[in-house]
Amino acid sequence: MNFDQAMAAFEPALPLAVAYSGGADSTALLVACAARWPGQVEAFHVHHGLQAAADDFERHCAAVCERLGVPLRVQRIDARHTPGESPEDAARRARYASFAALATVGREQGALESIALGQHADDQVETVVLALSRGAGLAGLAAMPPVMERDGLRYHRPLLGVPAAEIRAWLTAREVPWIEDPSNADPRYTRNRIRAELLPALERAFPQFRATFARSARHAAQAQVLLAELAQQDLASVGSPPDIKALQQMSRARQANLLRHWLLQAHGCTPSTVQLDELLDQIAACTTRGHGLHIKLGAGFVERQGPVLGWYNSAPPTKPLR
Repeated sequence: MNFDQAMAAFEPALPLAVAYSGGADSTALLVACAARWPGQVEAFHVHHGLQAAADDFERHCAAVCERLGVPLRVQRIDARHTPGESPEDAARRARYASFAALATVGREQGALESIALGQHADDQVETVVLALSRGAGLAGLAAMPPVMERDGLRYHRPLLGVPAAEIRAWLTAREVPWIEDPSNADPRYTRNRIRAELLPALERAFPQFRATFARSARHAAQAQVLLAELAQQDLASVGSPPDIKALQQMSRARQANLLRHWLLQAHGCTPSTVQLDELLDQIAACTTRGHGLHIKLGAGFVERQGPVLGWYNSAPPTKPLR
């Protein structure tokens, strides 16, 4: 899919905000959206405060938006990560929180519900490769969805089928300037190493790898939807919180699927594979009234509370085992 085809297929609810960093991908997206829906588009820029060039990025974005006649809203944040936290994850969470905050004013004025993100086909491949390197399950291998709901907003990624080179060629042909973030060349970041070293090798070995990786991600996403539906049905049958004896009647794989779903939906917790395996082992061993169960998962704990699994993320409950 080329850039123009992708934009022709893009039909968001209006008005629309474009997440605009000043880089090539968000620049092309903003220019195309502003031309297609004049007066209905604005730009959201997040100033991360992570590098000296951030002020220059903001000035560049302001100048481009002025030329386009597009309103620009800027949110300044401190996106520094805490010890042990991924810098990329910290920055991503901060960005989404900023978009939600920036959209609040729009909602007061006229129900801003749509935000367009500039991730493209190369970004999708990088996400799949990262998921594979971490031993991710279907949810991770599904990579980035073209549309998602978060904080009452609908996020669109219309360029997921467009290679990065195609986007830059589109901008170059129109003599539209963009900025290059120097952090994108920093080899300390795994994504940058994938981009610089692995993608060229994949291009040589499998020229159609962007399309085939994207197809695999779609298959994984479809399978994940089915697993979520099964987990919801199973949770309805065993109860929430889950009944231990009812869980024990299921296969280990089905227990794991249900528990992942329950922990994420009810408690915002995503256990590691090691943690989940230990929880499943403890459930299997929990065959007598006096057998306790206690395991740390994420930021909280799962324990036996009478016949069911309980969760807490502060001080343990004092309710005695029945």
